[in-house]
Amino acid sequence: MKNTIGNNITVTLFGESHGEAIGCVIDGIAPGISVDEDFIASQMEKRKGINSISTPRCEADKVKILSGVFEGKTTGTPICLMIENGNTKSKDYAATRYLARPGHADYTAECKYHGFQDFRGGGHFSGRLTAPLVAAGAIAISALRSKGVYIGTHISRCADISDREFGNISEDIGLLDTLDMPVLCEEKRKEMLSFIESVKAEGDSIGGILSTAVIGMPEGVGEPWFDTVEGMLSHALFSIPAVKGIEFGKGFEIAEMKGSQANDAFTVSGRKIVTTTNNNGGINGGITNGMPLTFNLAVKPTPSIFKKQNTVDMKTKEAAELEIKGRHDPAIIHRARVVVDSVTALVLCDLLATRFGTDYLGCD
Repeated sequence: MKNTIGNNITVTLFGESHGEAIGCVIDGIAPGISVDEDFIASQMEKRKGINSISTPRCEADKVKILSGVFEGKTTGTPICLMIENGNTKSKDYAATRYLARPGHADYTAECKYHGFQDFRGGGHFSGRLTAPLVAAGAIAISALRSKGVYIGTHISRCADISDREFGNISEDIGLLDTLDMPVLCEEKRKEMLSFIESVKAEGDSIGGILSTAVIGMPEGVGEPWFDTVEGMLSHALFSIPAVKGIEFGKGFEIAEMKGSQANDAFTVSGRKIVTTTNNNGGINGGITNGMPLTFNLAVKPTPSIFKKQNTVDMKTKEAAELEIKGRHDPAIIHRARVVVDSVTALVLCDLLATRFGTDYLGCD
């Protein structure tokens, strides 16, 4: 039973949705990285979402740094981050203890942990556990920015509503950093909000596509075959609840191209080797080529909906009907973007530490 990811820089998650606290331990991080608690708080705010289309569960999400940081800098020893749970309503789950919620991990958790798991609010499987990932990611994002690496994610599609693509990536990342609803086109942002509100009124939910771009990554990062950039990112990003697919660059669209169309021709800009297109998303042979890293994530609709659903009673093995109560999101895609940024940052820090050494990100 493993809750740790990473090679040189590792992150271990702990806690449950309705337990006393959740958190993580970051190990292998370099000494000397600036830790801005105000920035951590601002990242945590992005995860809370928008009142009209987010869960009514309101947590303070105050991050307590228990170790590994002294006088605003990382010490190089394990960083323990803890977030207390306060606004829990466990009784919402007691009545449906043995009813497997469609789309959730209730049944698979029952199979793996033999009924001993904390089932309240999804327990350790809950999206609540993304909060410490955002806290840890804030430290990683700060370290990357000191090296000129920037990450941004926007909702590229929700149902049949599509945002514009990244243009000037640096400017777009700056814009996204100011938005609670991460959509680049103002008109499309309003359309998505209105659509999600209509889905909420029906007692249903909706997913979408998140598009991420990373600029400033040096070329030559990544390991061939088993620790490729795509492989490491995919491994981590699939840990985010509701993520069901990933594609890099043109992704599945590239399968419809000819080689002459899909290949990214090389040229020289100043003294830097670049490509004229970026169909491969900044990666060749599993290694960064210096172009922007780009990938898309498919996020499924929130599985907790207020419509009646067919299920089974896991204890009696009989058919049952489920009507979920409680507090749930009609969409999580706008809240997930900061989780994607955070997990991406943690992976990139690990990849950079592997390439250049564990002190590369520190002593700024």
